[in-house]
Amino acid sequence: MSCVDQFVDLIVDSDNDYQELDKTYLYNRICALVGDDNHQTDDNIKTALIKTAIKNGKIEDNQTEKEILNDQLMNFVTPLPSKVNAKFWNLYQKSPETATNYFYKLSQDNDYIKVKAIAKNISYQVKTDYGNLEITINLSKPEKDPKTIALAGKQKQTGYPKCQLCMENEGYLGRLGYPARSNHRIIRFTLGGQTWGFQYSPYAYFSEHAIFLNKIHQPMIINQHTFNNLLEIIKMFPQYFVGSNADLPIVGGSMLSHDHYQGGRHQFPMMKAKIDRDISLPVKNVKAGIVKWPLSTIRLTSDNPEQLVAAATLIHENWKNYSDETVDVRAFTDKTRHHTVTPIAYKVDDNYVLDIVLRDNQTSKEFPDGIFHPHQDVQHIKKENIGLIEVMGRAILPARLKDELKEVERYLLKQPNQMAEYHKAWADKLQEKYDFNEDNVSEIVDKETGLVFGRVLEDAGVFKWDQQGQEAFDKFIGSLS
Repeated sequence: MSCVDQFVDLIVDSDNDYQELDKTYLYNRICALVGDDNHQTDDNIKTALIKTAIKNGKIEDNQTEKEILNDQLMNFVTPLPSKVNAKFWNLYQKSPETATNYFYKLSQDNDYIKVKAIAKNISYQVKTDYGNLEITINLSKPEKDPKTIALAGKQKQTGYPKCQLCMENEGYLGRLGYPARSNHRIIRFTLGGQTWGFQYSPYAYFSEHAIFLNKIHQPMIINQHTFNNLLEIIKMFPQYFVGSNADLPIVGGSMLSHDHYQGGRHQFPMMKAKIDRDISLPVKNVKAGIVKWPLSTIRLTSDNPEQLVAAATLIHENWKNYSDETVDVRAFTDKTRHHTVTPIAYKVDDNYVLDIVLRDNQTSKEFPDGIFHPHQDVQHIKKENIGLIEVMGRAILPARLKDELKEVERYLLKQPNQMAEYHKAWADKLQEKYDFNEDNVSEIVDKETGLVFGRVLEDAGVFKWDQQGQEAFDKFIGSLS
C-alpha cells in the first residue's frame, strides 16, 4: 500500500466528515500536493509524503515548504472550525475539563502542537530560597536555515495576517518567514462583551499551554477590564490559571501589539510560594499579603471576584503614579510612564486568587537594558525580557546554552574547550567554589544555571528582599489605604 493510500485510510478513520465514498477524491487531493508518482516509503506516513513531494518537485527541500506541506496534509485529519467549536461547547456541557481535554488532544494529534519538537527541550528544577525554580532550555523551535532567511528577504511583504495571534491565522497556508497554520483551530467565546479566541501554543512551555486572544488586533493594556477578564476566564475554565504579560516594553512580553493572555494546567513556583506577611487593604472580603518571591508580588484571595477586581484596580492605579527615589522607583521620567503590573489569576479550592506583580521599566546609564531587568553580569544566561512565564518561576533559556554550557563544563574540567568569553567570569567563580570532576560537573552547572535565573528574577524585583527594600514595599502598601 502506498503512503498516499495509507494516509487516505488515516483521514477516513479520523474525526471529520470524510467517509469511504470520499477515498478516490482524497487520493487525488493528496496527489495534487505530493505528485502522482514516486510514492516514497518511511515508518512515518507524513515523512514519506513529504519525501514524495520533494522527489516529484512539488516542493523544495527546505524547512518552510516542508512545514507548509505538513500542515496542509494534517488539515485533512482536522475537522472544520465550525465542527470543532460545536463539539467543544457540547462537551463543555459535561464539564470544562472534558471540553479542553478534547481540544488539547486534537491539537496534539493533528500536529498543531509540536509534540516531538517540544520533547527536545531540556527541563529540570533547582532548589532556591524561593522554592524550586523550573529551568527550560528551549530547543523546540527549529533554527531558520540560511537559504530560507535569504529567500524571505526577497519575498514581497504582506500585512496579512497582521500578527501571529490574529484569528486570521486559522487555516492560513504560511509563507517564508511566517508559520504554516492550515491545521490551526480556534475556539470562539465571548469575554467582556467582545469575541475572543482560545487556542493552544504550538511550542508549549508547560502542560496545556493556552492562549486567549482578542478578535480585534489591538495593543495589550492592563486595566480594570483586564482583571475582570482574567477572572471570567477562570470561572469558565477553573482547572487553568490565566495571566497577562505587562503592557510596557522591557517588562512586557514579545507580542505587545495584540491583546492576549496565557494560561494552562500548571502550578508554577510562584503559585506555590508562601505569604511572607499579611497586609490590609480598604476592600471588603479580600485577604491580601506580600508573597515571598523575588519579584514584588501582592496576593489577593477572595470568594468574590468583583472584590478582587476592586482590590487589583486599587493597587494598579496607585502603582502607576507611585515613586520612591530611595529605591530607584519612578512612575514617570519626563512624560514616559514606567509602571504597570503582571497579573495572574487561578482558583484554590473555592477561592479566586489574583497575584499582582509590580513592574518598572526604567533604564539608566548604569543599567541601559533596564534597572529592573537582568543585569549585565547574568545576561550570559538570560538577557531577554522577563515575561509572564518567567515571572512565575519557569526560565525559558535560549537554545545556545545547550552547547555553550558543555563548553563551560570542559573549561571547569580544564579540558580543551571553546567556551564563550562572556561565561568566563561566572566559570571562574564556580572554579573557586567547587572541586569539579567528570561525575559532578554537569549537575553543578545545571544547579548554578538555575541559581543565576534566581538572580535574574531578583534583578526584576522592584522592592528587594533587604531591609531597605521591604520597608519601601510597606511604604507603598501604606499608600493604598
